Amino acid sequence: MVKTWDVIIVGGGIIGLSLSIALRKRGAQVLLVERGEPGREASHAAAGMLADCVLEMPRALETLARASAAMYPEFVHELQDESGMEVDLRDQGTLVFPALEDLDQPAAFGANHRLPAPLRELEPELADPGRPALFLKERSVDPRALSAAALKAAKHRGADISSGSTVKNVLASDGRVAGVATDRTDYHAPVVVNCAGAWAGQLPPLGFPTRPVKGQMLAVAGGNLLRHVIRSPEVYLVPRSNGRILIGSTLEEAGYDKRVDTDIIHGMHRAAVALLPRLEGARQLEAWAGLRPGTPDDLPILGPTSMPGYFVAAGHFRDGILLAPVTAEVMAELVTGSKPAYDLSPFSPARF
Repeated sequence: MVKTWDVIIVGGGIIGLSLSIALRKRGAQVLLVERGEPGREASHAAAGMLADCVLEMPRALETLARASAAMYPEFVHELQDESGMEVDLRDQGTLVFPALEDLDQPAAFGANHRLPAPLRELEPELADPGRPALFLKERSVDPRALSAAALKAAKHRGADISSGSTVKNVLASDGRVAGVATDRTDYHAPVVVNCAGAWAGQLPPLGFPTRPVKGQMLAVAGGNLLRHVIRSPEVYLVPRSNGRILIGSTLEEAGYDKRVDTDIIHGMHRAAVALLPRLEGARQLEAWAGLRPGTPDDLPILGPTSMPGYFVAAGHFRDGILLAPVTAEVMAELVTGSKPAYDLSPFSPARF
């Protein structure tokens, strides 16, 4: 007898992993198929800023972003409880040095944008940026730890995982979804959710305008030099509780090229040192590049397609980590026949 599942998820990043957990909570039998190792693509490469600031995202995304940010403490608590792993969710907040043209719009950063103390007290090692700082009550998370915990939690919940399988196309029978064909075998289910990130548009028979947007980053051993996330137009700095400081990031239209450019890395390091001079002598630990899943309007693609049983949750661009909890909830609601708690019409695959 051929084994079947209720739902097949294509793509094992944080979106696919979170959705697999949400569906298992609702009793669905789930198979997650990932071309490489789950959590090792865009999720692994991300900085982990949970930035729901309205000045830095499309207006249509505000409601989902704020909802997802509010879900994060419970989301992480559940993952840590079920995986036995620490995820490093930090809530010290973010210091933003806006571009000059944004300084006349401080209200766009929310009501709590004023510094809770003088900048020198908040971050003694910061150089004088020469422009005002704003404070945002944002959190940050370690995406690598988050993805690893989500994978372990998904397995703990009973989701089946197929790693190293490339999905070639979505199978159809009598006009609706019947499963997926991979380079190894066929898997069968009446529902398929495409969570393949930058690769989501490469899955016949339907196409979606997702594309890879390259981002290069650097990690240094910063010790306790920094407490808050720092964002400026030139660079951002994200501290981890283990003493690492992440320096990022670029936005490059470079196709699927994940090579690191040493000149770009050196430029980011110089910009970081200008903000935090003591980083000049900090040991460089790692440099890498990731591929964000972009779309033409910088909005995710969420919802049912024209093929019955086929859904998409992809194209989260720079906000995949932030939007993981809310995406998992709304897509699980859709897939199981419930009405989502949020209006998903701005994100419909039909808009393309």
